[in-house]
Amino acid sequence: MSNTTTNIPTRTLFGHPIGLFILFFTEMWERFSYYGMRALLVLYISSTLSDGGLGWTKANALELYGWYTMLVYVMSIPGGIIADKYLGQKKSVLYGAMILVLGHGILAIEAEWAFYSGLTLIILGVGMLKPNISTMVGGLYKKGDVRRDKGFTIFYIGINIGAFLSALIVGYVGENYGWHYGFGLAGIGMVFGLVVYMWGQKYLTHVGNFLGNSTDEGEKELMKKPLTKVEKDRMIVLLISFLIIIVFWGAFEQAGGLLNIYANEKIDRSILGWEMPATWFQSFNALFIIIFGTAVAGFWANRKLKGKETSTLLKMGIGTIIMGLGFLLMVGASNEASTLAFGTASFWWLTGAYLLHTIGELCVSPTALSFITKLSPLKYASIMMGVYFAATGLGNKLAGSIGEASQSEPINIEFVGQSNQLSAFNRADTLVAQDADFKIRANIYIENGEFIATSYKNNEDVKYLFDFDKAEKKAEVISILSENKASKAAPYHASFRFEKDVEAKKLKENKGDGKDYTGEFIIEEIQSQKEHNIFLFIFILTLVFGLLVIALLKPLKRLTHGAEDNEHEIHDETEGFEFADQKTTT
Repeated sequence: MSNTTTNIPTRTLFGHPIGLFILFFTEMWERFSYYGMRALLVLYISSTLSDGGLGWTKANALELYGWYTMLVYVMSIPGGIIADKYLGQKKSVLYGAMILVLGHGILAIEAEWAFYSGLTLIILGVGMLKPNISTMVGGLYKKGDVRRDKGFTIFYIGINIGAFLSALIVGYVGENYGWHYGFGLAGIGMVFGLVVYMWGQKYLTHVGNFLGNSTDEGEKELMKKPLTKVEKDRMIVLLISFLIIIVFWGAFEQAGGLLNIYANEKIDRSILGWEMPATWFQSFNALFIIIFGTAVAGFWANRKLKGKETSTLLKMGIGTIIMGLGFLLMVGASNEASTLAFGTASFWWLTGAYLLHTIGELCVSPTALSFITKLSPLKYASIMMGVYFAATGLGNKLAGSIGEASQSEPINIEFVGQSNQLSAFNRADTLVAQDADFKIRANIYIENGEFIATSYKNNEDVKYLFDFDKAEKKAEVISILSENKASKAAPYHASFRFEKDVEAKKLKENKGDGKDYTGEFIIEEIQSQKEHNIFLFIFILTLVFGLLVIALLKPLKRLTHGAEDNEHEIHDETEGFEFADQKTTT
């Protein structure tokens, strides 16, 4: 916590304390490392072993993604408690950055123990850094300073510069040169963040110090006093607002999971003959924030100065609805992709979705951070910021669960064909000669009660390549095809993927023998319908919750007891004002 409100003159930059920009660049590099790793995580986990991945199913990859991103933010609660009770925010950020450097460094090692150890350290490091650096930003502004929201938006732009660069650089390196090279590059970014933070300590002298070391008798007394009714009411509002945060991030965080997979498989990424890496879509949100961040913040600030309704709760409700509209565009993308077998949707559907997600995020996330610094009691400031990030973490877990529900479980099959039988299937024989994975797109249907599979391009028989009688869920597949009247004239479609056993690959005498391959397939129409339904569900969910917040706006505002009233421009060039207004609360 900031432990002083002494008015010490300091320089400003662009009308804001210089300390803001130290925190800006620290968080920028921290987010470079986090989002760079996140852009690769699901693709790495779900990639085949021969491609350097873990070979998990997409559903399992999304499940781990949900747990990981939840824990990253839930750990903000103990991170906030440690700051408030023992270390202060400034030292907590420092130790968190050090742990993150170690975690990303270990993740660059190609070993199973390194993968899980690295993720664990990143979870702990983010938990220490994330809530405390955000609370320090609030400490740079006085009560009633309308620049506070703008300051958080500037800080937020720093976050997204890091996210933008990481998706382009780390994503490209990871996809093209190796997953672990990408993870290592993310770690280098975190080193830069740590260096910036340590260098800029002279600009943060009066922010984020441990309150237990305070020489201010008023602050010491305040830490001992029980919460007043006003403070309790404000805590209630914060906790209620966290419910919309869970829903918002549950939808928004499909970006790293479902939308990442969708971009990789169902979006036409060809631009003038060049195919854009799927991970680059992860940079769109950050780019849009950099472009539109100050404009959105300025729009709300101007409305505030004109006396119009601009409460954070209104922004959160409207932002959630706008973000949800992005998933309505994804319903359109799903419809377009489904018009053709193995079809893809236009690049612009996903681009438009990310634009709407960004506008919604700018209305919700930076203003929510500012809202917490306005309403939190002094002695619970970092803890409440930690609870906010924990709500974000629960939203991430919800995102993983929703994404998992969008994926069909593959039907496992055993490859029984010969390598010399694959020449008709799009270089499959060449790939088998290299012990590489191969895919076959097929028409599937029922004819005279029998399951039939033929190549999508040339109608060559595919079924003889695998033993369907021993396939898992054989009865379920036949039932689906029968119920939907899949026939030779109107077939369903499936992507068959075959992969050679990793241990068999190691034996030179097995090179190119076409043996020891296992396979799986997914019915494309069922998968597309699942994705369509999830996109529509998310749109309806966000619309309902956004409208509910707006409907309850008046009673919720009363519980804030005017915490956001009378905000105006304050140009007193001072730092170290975090939650100074709490001293006069009665």
